Amino acid sequence: MFDRKSITLEGKKGLVIGIANDQSIAYGCARAFKHLGAEDLAVTYLNDKAKPYVQPLAEEVGASIFMPLDVSVEGQMESVFAAIERDWGGLDFALHSIAFAPKDDLHGRVVDCSREGFLAAMDISCHSFIRMAQLAEPLMSNGGALFAMSYYGADKVIENYNVMGPAKAALESTARYMAWELGRKGIRVHALSPGPLKTRAASGIKDFDALLDKAAAEAPVGQLVDIDDVGIVCACLATDASALLTGHTVYVDGGLHIMG
Repeated sequence: MFDRKSITLEGKKGLVIGIANDQSIAYGCARAFKHLGAEDLAVTYLNDKAKPYVQPLAEEVGASIFMPLDVSVEGQMESVFAAIERDWGGLDFALHSIAFAPKDDLHGRVVDCSREGFLAAMDISCHSFIRMAQLAEPLMSNGGALFAMSYYGADKVIENYNVMGPAKAALESTARYMAWELGRKGIRVHALSPGPLKTRAASGIKDFDALLDKAAAEAPVGQLVDIDDVGIVCACLATDASALLTGHTVYVDGGLHIMG
């Protein structure tokens, strides 16, 4: 049994969406995928401005597919999956590690959020995960795994997290429903919920440094997690050893979520 379901990604190919720089959670996951033996990776970058920061990281993990992907630009996600189908013929796992809300809406109260800001947050942070799953499903004829990145603010009120809380709550619920819908095809779906990390995306949250200090003080392990901690959990869940795990929100936060 353990020969068939060993903790390895040998022979498997995966898509990584969301690397912005070497502090990105998605980069930690890409490194872990490669560490567990992934045969090949496809890595995307947001735009030409981001490309110089992402390209050396994609080369480091040996990505043979490196393409732009702004999920708000029509056709770009479809182009990425067309390249995967053309070059690989299939896909074993895919990571969605992107989120966005307009600054004014992110820094304001939920009750004051604009319609446009709310829709943008939901579209990029949640619905693009659904679109990714739609495109991945026909390429996962032998099963696979889909991952999205959430945060504890989906479940509890975190000061200054604001509209991203409802967006991440929708994302976690979406992951559960897709796990049910795709389970009979051997496709597992998880939301990962890391503790607070100093990423570029997190820097947009007001008073984030204070949140980091509070998290380190309150977490049972007494320290913050890093991108590699998140990455190895994600990579292990992508292996066949985790074939019967699906639909979870997996906390990688040093136990912070159990605290009152």
